Amino acid sequence: MKGKILCISGPTASGKTAYAIRMAKEKDGEVVSCDSMQIYRYMNIGTAKPSKEEMEGIPHHMLDFVDPWVNYSVAEFVRDARRCIDDILSRGKLPVLCGGTGLYIDSILNQIDFPETKEDPALRRELAAYAGQYGAEALHERLRAADPISADRIHPNNIKRVIRAIEVFETTGKPKSELDLLARKTPVYEGTLICLSPDRKALYDRINRRVDLMMERGLTEEVKNLLSMGVTRKMTAMQAIGYKEIADHLAGECSLAEAVDKIKQESRRYAKRQLTWFRRNPDVVWLDPYKVQG
Repeated sequence: MKGKILCISGPTASGKTAYAIRMAKEKDGEVVSCDSMQIYRYMNIGTAKPSKEEMEGIPHHMLDFVDPWVNYSVAEFVRDARRCIDDILSRGKLPVLCGGTGLYIDSILNQIDFPETKEDPALRRELAAYAGQYGAEALHERLRAADPISADRIHPNNIKRVIRAIEVFETTGKPKSELDLLARKTPVYEGTLICLSPDRKALYDRINRRVDLMMERGLTEEVKNLLSMGVTRKMTAMQAIGYKEIADHLAGECSLAEAVDKIKQESRRYAKRQLTWFRRNPDVVWLDPYKVQG
């Protein structure tokens, strides 16, 4: 018999954390974070990591346990998250998954067998060199020409995933997005997936206010601290929205105002990609967060 879980997702700044904590309090649960960046230590402001006060006494898992210079894979995340979920279930409590990283959530909830595809190390090197010479945006445009659906799902800064998606297209002749639909998914848990979907204008207003608040709380100093610890601009952790733009500013590539505007713009784009990901799933329960949090 599969364990029962509850999953709360939605775009950035939609109120997932508050709603997940509310559900955990009502249903005797514990929260398991499914955020690809909140796993990192020393990255609190830009990732909107919940504080002890915001947790309201509810145990949280999968937060703040990986050093930002460590390469931590999706497979490792899934393994560790499932250990947390199984432990919570063994104690008779409800695991409440919370996060907006659709790939991580899908991978935790399901055993996914993807169609076999070949690897092409020479092509990967060529694409990496192309990104180094012309930039991540130019590489992302190559992906968009071959697989616009995957391009909408993958952020340009995630060069590894962009390269992989192009590689799949080049070696199979089919878009990765099409092959993903052929993947066999076997549910690991019996769960309900709730996605918070606020009004677009209200969401964008919340995103803009959140970025302003992050700056007030010291995002620039947080990025400076990471750089001083040896976290380079090319590392995965520093590709997170907010960190990359501030790091570019500190490197003299743009003004602080330009960096802040770019963070807001990239956050809005990310929210659109998150919603696109979850709209593929016919089993999602959609809720307006401003109605359910009253």
